[in-house]
Formats: sequence, C-alpha cells, structure tokens
Amino acid sequence: MKKKSSGLIIAAPASGNGKTVITLGLIGALRKNGYVVAPAKVGPDYIDPSYLAAAANMPCLNLDPWAMRLETIAGNCFSLSKAAPLIICEGVMGLFDGTFDGKNSTADLSATTGWPIILVVDVKGQAASAAAVVRGFATHRDDCNLCGVIFNRVGTKKHRQSISIAMKEALPNMPILGFVPKTVGMQVAERHLGLIHASEQSQILEFLSAANDLIANNIDLERLANLAQETRIEMCEQKTALAPLGQHIAVARDAAFSFLYDSLLLDWRNQNAELSFFSPLANERPSSHADAIYLPGGYPELYAEKLADNQNFHAGLLSAAAKAFVYGECGGFMVLGKTIIDRCGRSFQMSGLLPLESSFADPKLCLGYREVMSCSDTPLGSTGKRFRGHEFHYSTAKILDPASEKLFACTDSTQKTVESGGLISNNVAGSFIHLVDEA
Repeated sequence: MKKKSSGLIIAAPASGNGKTVITLGLIGALRKNGYVVAPAKVGPDYIDPSYLAAAANMPCLNLDPWAMRLETIAGNCFSLSKAAPLIICEGVMGLFDGTFDGKNSTADLSATTGWPIILVVDVKGQAASAAAVVRGFATHRDDCNLCGVIFNRVGTKKHRQSISIAMKEALPNMPILGFVPKTVGMQVAERHLGLIHASEQSQILEFLSAANDLIANNIDLERLANLAQETRIEMCEQKTALAPLGQHIAVARDAAFSFLYDSLLLDWRNQNAELSFFSPLANERPSSHADAIYLPGGYPELYAEKLADNQNFHAGLLSAAAKAFVYGECGGFMVLGKTIIDRCGRSFQMSGLLPLESSFADPKLCLGYREVMSCSDTPLGSTGKRFRGHEFHYSTAKILDPASEKLFACTDSTQKTVESGGLISNNVAGSFIHLVDEA
C-alpha cells in the first residue's frame, strides 16, 4: 500500500506576521534541497495560492472548513497526496480565527487532517513576551499539535538570545526551527483586494528566489520536514464539488479574470468536461464549440476602459449567449452587466447581457461567507439546490430592471439574509458569490 503523504500547516497568531513570505520561502528552499512539495491554502483565497503555486511549480489547492464538505476536503487532500509526498499548507488569519463563533479555523483544519502546526511569530517590538504568546497558542486547544515555532523579524543577536532564554524557561521542549531576521524588500505589493496576483508580478522569480535564500539561511529545513505527519483524514478521489457548467467550458483567464480555484478546474476535468481558455483583455472570443462560458472574478474595474473597447470579445459573448450557458462570478458578473463605473466616476459599457450597473465611485467593502439556494433551474443545479461560497468586493451594484429574476436566495454564515442574489436572464446568469462547493 502506498504510504500516505505527510503535511505541515504554517500558521500565525494574526495576519501580518509574515507567514505568507515564510511559507513561500519554505516551499522553495525545501524543493532546492530535494523535497517534492505540494502547496495548500486554508480558507477562501485566490491570491496567496497564486504565489504558493509559483513557489511549488504545481497547482495550489484550497481547503476550506466552512465552505467545503468533508468529502471535498478529503478529495483535495487526495489530489495533493498524489502530487507530492510532503504538503505545506498556509493558514489563514490567526490560528484560531474562523467564522464568528470561532469555528472553521486553521486549527480546525489541523484537527481534521492531523497535520501539525508551525507557528510564525512576529517579534518586532517584543522579546521575552514572545514565549508567552507561543505558550498560549500551544496550550489553547488539546486537539491541536503545535510542533514548532519560527520567530520572524528578529533584530540583534541580543534580541534573539532574549527570546531563546524565555522559550527555554517557558517551553523547554518546543522546537525553535529558526530566527528570521528583519529584511528590507520582502513585502508583497498590495491593492484593494489584498496582494497583487502573482501572474501580474514581473519580478516574481526574483522575489521567490530571495525568499528561498532567506529561509534556507535561517531555518532548519530537515528538522522542519521531519515534523510533518501523515494525513489523518480518510482520503478518496473527489467525485464532485460543483457540477460542470457544460461539456465544453470556455474559461476567461487573464489579469482581469484571475480568481480561479485550481481545485475547481481539476474537478471539472475529472468529470470529463473539456476546458478551453480565452483572454478578454486580448480581445479574444470564447470557443464557438463551447456550450458554457465561465467568467470568474478578478479585477475588471482596473481594465474597464480596455474591456469596453474589446468589441470582438463582447460580440463573442453575445453570440455564445444565444446557445450556451454564460455564467459570471463577481468581476465576471460585473462584465455581464451594462456598465462599470470606475473610481473617477467614468462609465464604461460592458456586454449588457444582464441589467446591472457596477460602481467603484463610492467603494464599500462586502466580505463574508455565503450560503445560497438556486431560485431556478440552471446547469449549476435545479431549483432549491444549495451551495456554499464567499463574497469579497468593494463595488456597489444597481439593478436596472426591478422585475429582473434573482439567481440565488442568499444568507451569510449566521443564516442572516444577504442581498447578494445575483441575476439570471435566459441563458445568462451571475452573482457576486464565488461558489466553492455544494452545501
């Protein structure tokens, strides 16, 4: 019998402790030392996985304790185990942060998978106090195995010694895997939805190389890898998370439409769907042979003028809508509407397939998990079909036709009704919700 893969989770007390850069450096440094590493990411996130995939040179799969059924997580773990014997999974936010009730956290995923946790602690502005932080996290839950710690943004030799002494007194058996020094230039550029996507970073290889060197010079890689433990969850090949939208799905993919989950594309292929790709920014049409068009989320607001000018792309969508199912999520939903208004108040014409006006003139954050129920029969599922996913955008939306049909009935993770039901008109549908799995 093939031995199960082993995994580690890289977590932190809070966002901003540097766990993304350290995870990237760990993956690259381990690969340079002969390890084959599959990357994973906890929770709903499109951008961090783009960097993790670049570091590992293979797709990064998300593992979401709230949005995914257990069998879907097991299926993604199966895919990761097929790809590599060692899985490095980056956590989300703080170790115990999840939904409002404290559930569905990185710690919960650790308890489910059996992968132990390495805690990244930013010690800027503290020394001996860091030991109290580690002890608190190590003892907070009995079902979480905190197996090691990495101290980040360490200053002087004296700073390091102070932390070491405090750790020896507080947690003498806790492995200290490394002290990563303060480093200029190792922050990843950000914008309104988080980090800038890896595909848009012209210096991505140089950045990853610098991260690899930083970690290789300051972390005990062999000791870290030996802390990984076999995947506890009973893994099996994933049957289905989301049914394919068609037999041949034309998928928009470029800098304006970059919010794609690798696990979704893998799942559709496993269900024998043919996938083709096209670039709206390059004024390309979807394949004329496709019976479904998928416009994922991304940053169409940054490219609204160019997208408005790309008439070949819009003509292709209009042609496809007469015979194929056209589905847009978040940014894709906006492009299916009539107009996008940018931050300066300029209005740009989009496809006009749905009666929607999207605006960034007065941006408002809309963020959270969502559970939705289909209001009509579509290739997504029959009326009453339930899904889980998430919403994250700053645009505001105006429905131009009050009589238009809603795609979903929508609630948040507390079961409170949310007005994010999207729209459907004939063969065209979309919403601001990024669907992840059946409910």
